[in-house]
Amino acid sequence: MDFDHPDAIDMPLFASCLADLKARKQTNIPVYSFAEHQRLEETKYLYGASVIITEGILALHDPALRQLYDLKVFVQCDSDLMLARRIQRDTKERGRHVDGILDQYLRYVKPSYDNFVRPSASHADIIVPGLNNNVAIDLICTHIRRQLVERATRFRQKMAIPRLHMSTPRDTSPEALRIEVLPSTPQLKGIFTILRCKDTSRQDFVFFVDRLSTLVTEFALQHLPYVSATVITPTETQYHGKMLDAQDICGVLILRSGGALTRGVRRVINDIPLGSLLVQSDAKTGEPLLFQVLLPVCVRERHRAENAWVFLLDAQIGTGAAGFMAIRVLLDHGVRQDHIIFVTFLVARGGGVSVIRKAFPDIKIVCAAVDDEMREGWLEGYKGEGNPDGVGRKCWIMQPGMGQIGDRYYL
Repeated sequence: MDFDHPDAIDMPLFASCLADLKARKQTNIPVYSFAEHQRLEETKYLYGASVIITEGILALHDPALRQLYDLKVFVQCDSDLMLARRIQRDTKERGRHVDGILDQYLRYVKPSYDNFVRPSASHADIIVPGLNNNVAIDLICTHIRRQLVERATRFRQKMAIPRLHMSTPRDTSPEALRIEVLPSTPQLKGIFTILRCKDTSRQDFVFFVDRLSTLVTEFALQHLPYVSATVITPTETQYHGKMLDAQDICGVLILRSGGALTRGVRRVINDIPLGSLLVQSDAKTGEPLLFQVLLPVCVRERHRAENAWVFLLDAQIGTGAAGFMAIRVLLDHGVRQDHIIFVTFLVARGGGVSVIRKAFPDIKIVCAAVDDEMREGWLEGYKGEGNPDGVGRKCWIMQPGMGQIGDRYYL
């Protein structure tokens, strides 16, 4: 087969995967086996690219691909130098002989270059020389940096912090915010009394956090779909009840405070697959930054994500920045809004939950309690990106709150 001909590439699938990545969605690209000379059943999962580089001799040939590019670059090189590089590469890296390399070059490579590759240079925005191209590289890098700055999404500008200083009263009751709050009972008040106390030992804190996570997860199960079902009891009689009507159910925790809910979730939902998202705030701008994505298979595969139900786990919703980012990630993977159940211990009444609810009206938010206040504070001795000297940074503190839940649970 002539692998240098455009027909050797699945251009429509190539364009589809590239379009998904450019739209900030996940995609699953096929894996080709050079040993078996065919596409394998497995795919490679990709998500979260800031810069996408499409590289190849036919990258500018297909019109559908060209429409997706923001910058088109053609590398112009002398034909003798290209042949010399091919011979050097194939003899060293692929164990081939010079006679075979020249035969393939004359039969396939050179005609493909003359008919398809070289004519595509007319579609390029920049033609870069194959040697001494430092100036061209600097121009490309400058263009990419400018585009990254212009296209950056400023989540923090949309979040709750500016709203905390609003003078106009607004209804922040759980009913108005459409938050499902675990019914208050003497048992629940007793658990919160222990968890809110600063003198509670770590052993007791972990024990009662696990109890609370079990209760709030059980309460959240009401949002899953159920269908009528009839079973035969051990006494040989019929019982008309309900059965869960969901094929894929998974949990996604926001590291690390969301990990405090995992034991309770596993107690309630048997064998539930769990994934995680690492979201941290930038020290300078306060913007939520996504550092790591480890999602269950049912979310990574688009055709399954559409019907999957996801329990999004975080210990509290304060400013809502991390939750906002996490929901956006799930939607990018094809999960439906009404299939996301945000499970948390605490929600700040005047915090970012109102912005999350406005941006994503169909998600369900389930919590154990609603705290009344968020106070602006200063985190002393904080060291991180943009703050190497540890002079501290601004933070928002829920009151009465439970302190740093992740630290109290894990440390």
